[in-house]
Amino acid sequence: MRQFRIEIADGDQGRFFDINPLGSGRYEIFVDGETIGKIQLDEKDHAHCESQGCELDLPVMNLIREGIQAHEQWSPKI
Repeated sequence: MRQFRIEIADGDQGRFFDINPLGSGRYEIFVDGETIGKIQLDEKDHAHCESQGCELDLPVMNLIREGIQAHEQWSPKI
């Protein structure tokens, strides 16, 4: 698994995050080379995720989750 970059819209600004896949739905989030936390995605419930040590607010975390899912090409569960 290789590190990748996502961009999310935060208000009227774009923000970039580097994402390092750790396996089993876990990802480490970096900004400017500094780790800002980890996120665990639920592969069975794509709307659910948990974060560890993140200093980001929930709307930004949800956008990061969606960006990771788009990159990983997860199809929505209906």
